[in-house]
Formats: sequence, structure tokens, C-alpha cells
Amino acid sequence: MASWTSLSPSIVEYFEGEDFYRCGYCKNESGSRSNGMWAHSMTVQDYQDLIDRGWRRSGKYVYKPVMNQTCCPQYTIRCRPLQFQPSKSHKKVLKKMLKFLAKGEIFRRNCEDEPMDSTMEDTVAGDFALINKLDIKCDLKTLSSDLKESLESEEKKKEKSSKREESHSQAIEEKLGSGEPSHSIKVHMAPKPGKGADLSKPPCRKAKEIRKERKMLKLMQQNPAGEFEGFQAQGQAPSAFPPKTKSNHPKSLEDLIFESLPENASHKLEVRVVRSSPPSSQFKATFQESYQVYKRYQMVIHKDPPDKPTVSQFTRFLCSSPLEAENPPNGPECGYGSFHQQYWLDGKIIAVGVIDILPYCVSSVYLYYDPDYSFLSLGVYSALREIAFTRQLHEKTSQLSYYYMGFYIHSCPKMKYKGQYRPSDLLCPETYVWVPIEQCLPPLENTRYCRFNQDPEAVDQGRSKEPDRVRVFYKKAIMPYGVYKKYQKDPSEEAAVLQYASLVGQACSERMLLFRS
Repeated sequence: MASWTSLSPSIVEYFEGEDFYRCGYCKNESGSRSNGMWAHSMTVQDYQDLIDRGWRRSGKYVYKPVMNQTCCPQYTIRCRPLQFQPSKSHKKVLKKMLKFLAKGEIFRRNCEDEPMDSTMEDTVAGDFALINKLDIKCDLKTLSSDLKESLESEEKKKEKSSKREESHSQAIEEKLGSGEPSHSIKVHMAPKPGKGADLSKPPCRKAKEIRKERKMLKLMQQNPAGEFEGFQAQGQAPSAFPPKTKSNHPKSLEDLIFESLPENASHKLEVRVVRSSPPSSQFKATFQESYQVYKRYQMVIHKDPPDKPTVSQFTRFLCSSPLEAENPPNGPECGYGSFHQQYWLDGKIIAVGVIDILPYCVSSVYLYYDPDYSFLSLGVYSALREIAFTRQLHEKTSQLSYYYMGFYIHSCPKMKYKGQYRPSDLLCPETYVWVPIEQCLPPLENTRYCRFNQDPEAVDQGRSKEPDRVRVFYKKAIMPYGVYKKYQKDPSEEAAVLQYASLVGQACSERMLLFRS
């Protein structure tokens, strides 16, 4: 595993989105369009900056929809977990899970808000052949020997300066000690055993309790002694209006998720986070079981034929990742990179959330689950668990405070559910600033493509201003584009590099290596 101070740079090959292809959302046969690049490796900071410019990964393929041309514009959406309060429907899902765990109760009703069940990378699903070609064409072996030599020589030059920077950072860190204000935003954790609500009592009794309180007051007025004592004998508290006290202090998300279960609970649920890239020993040990859940999910939920959800497809899209594993001392205990969040029920995997942990966020990639447990609304439940997980990571790593849910597509009813996790923001496709979703929805009712930034003078602050500084890897050497273009007379080559620079922005274009053959 790469150390924090000796990470390889991001290495990408860029491909222009020349052709339109089938849209996975509206099923238009030639309506979708995106630009993409194959990432041989990528630092988590580069990927964080890219998704903040509208990019998204599918395996090692990183793509950006051409927003003003594609049939279903896809807006990057993020939730703000630190201010998140579960809605009434969210609470119902959490209570349903608790009832199932505690008593084995099963609800077979259809859930309207089931998703977080994102369709299989729909923006690129229309062209699996392209991804397969790139997978072969961009084999890292074709680059490894030449690139390693160049990187080693470049790293040696930087070694002395980086060591000085590291010692300087350590000195600052020592001065700061453990003074990171991780408690600045209070996050309620799970209640201790015995202090949660008693699941043996029927939930949602608010209306019934109010009626009993009214009856109690009436009885007290009639005969405070005898009648009231009889009422108390039924197990009711003598204090008046306890529900009002509770309503003043609503339960936190964690209180609802980790509510105490009785000792004789029917089921046990455990959530494990395992690193998927590079694969950890736990990931390898559970690979086959996890794949079988994925296969059943694709066949039952997405109606795939039995031969389509292959091991190679599963590996390529949900296990392979370009993200380098990073474990800085000030980062989360599990480190940064790509992970599978496995949901174990009574010793077997019933669902897996594929996530990336980045410097400022947890990014949800995909969810698949055993269709036999659809009644638990695992799409919604996993999203709420991932929000709670983000809050947990924030306690140690204060800058990690967002939950990215992929793309919000207002024109697709199936994908609008993501807007139910509030507060949330959408990314302006022109200036790349975050705008509260409440401000974005009215214009989206009138037109599919919108610039959310209301300031007409605002521009993309991270745009490519000095394309000659783009880092290029060409003929065993790393060079700025200003040098590389002297070797190239093809005008289409210049157009491609400039387009790449404009899409990734100045910062990434100077850090990442653009491979050119």
C-alpha cells in the first residue's frame, strides 16, 4: 500500500465523447453523450476534485456527461449529513428494520421510495463494448515499465523537498497536538444497551397516548382519587403529557438506527466495511458470497439473463477501482479509497454498498442486495446507514462532512428520490458551485438543462487558465503540454488535450499525468 508521502500520481487516458449512445434512463437509443477517461491510477484528492466538477467513476472508467447535449442531464448531488434529519418515511424504514430484527416481523407492502438501488451505471451501460475495449487497450502493463522509470527519477528529485515539507507539517501537527475540534458539531452516537426504547411496546402510539391523557384528565376532574389510581394500575405514567417532552428532543439518526434490541431478538444485523481495492483479506474471503448476491440482484431486480452478471463484469464495475489506498495519520481509521460495506444478517451477506471514502466525503457508488429481503427497503436503509457512517468519520476527520449520492436526474422519476435526503445541494454545471436543491427545482420544472448559479457574471474559478502546464506522459518522459505540443502537428490532438484540460480543471491538469501514445 502506498504511503501518504510517496503516492504515484494519477495516470489517465482521455477519450472524447464523439458519439451519442443509448440512454439508460429514458431509453433513447441515441440520446446520451459523455466524455470519459480510463484511469490507471488516481489519488483520492484528484478524484474528489473531479467529482466536484461533475465527473463520476464506473470501475476504472471516469466519465462526465455532456450536460447541455445529453438527453437526461445528470447533476451531481450531495447531502449534508451533519444537518440531516430523517423524514417520516425514513423513520418508517428504520422502525421496520428494528421490528424485523427484534420480532422477525415481515412487511410485504411495496415501498414507493425503495431506491438507492441505482441502475447499473446507466450513463455508460449503453456501451459496454467501449469499456471492454478500453480495459484491454489501456492495460497498465503497456505503461508500467516506462512510467515507473520516469516516476522514480521525478520522485527522487522531489524527495528532499517533500521530506522538508513533511518535517514542517509534523512540527505544526505537534504544536497543534490533539486540538482538532472534532466535537464542534455534536453527533449523537448509539445509546448504551438498556437505554434505548423498549421494542416490546407497540411503536407509534402518539395518538393513542393523547386520547388516554384526555381521558385521564377527565377522570381526575371527576374523581381524582379512585379513578386515577385505577388508570395508573394499567401501567401508565402519572406524569402528564410525556409525548410533548419527547417531541422537543427528536431522536437522532443514530438513536433510530442503533436502538437497543431485546436479548431474545429474532435476528442480528452487522455492517462491516472491507477494503475492495487493493482487496483486503476479508474482501477476498467473502468475494464469492458477495458475487452471488450481486448476480441474484441483477437477475431479479434488473432482469439480466443468467449469463450476463459474470464474475468479470462484477469485478470490472464494482471491485476494480483506480483509487490509491491512502492512510494519512489525520484521516479516518479505515483510510481513504474504495470499500464494500457489507450487511450481514445472521451470518450471511444480504446487501453490499459500494462506496468511496474521499478527503471531504463518502461517495455512494452502487448498492446490490438479496431480493428475498426487498421488504426491508434496503435501498433507503443503506443510504441512511451511509449518512450515519459519514457522520461517524467526521468525528475524527472534521473536513469529511458530505455524502455524495451520484447523479440527480430531475427528468427521470426513478432518480428523483435522491432529492428526499435533505439538506442537499446540486452542482452548477457551468460554474461548479453548490446550490441548495430548493433553489434548483423550480427551473428544472421548466427545462432539463439549467445553470443554477444565479450570478450571470460568475465563471468557473477552477477552469484551465494555463493549458501549457498540463502534465503529459509521452515517450517515456513526463513533460508539460507546452513542450509536448512541439512534437505534435495534428490539430485534433491539440483540441483533445485542451478539451481535457477544460473539463478536469487547472489543478487536476497540473497534478495528473495525461498519457499520450
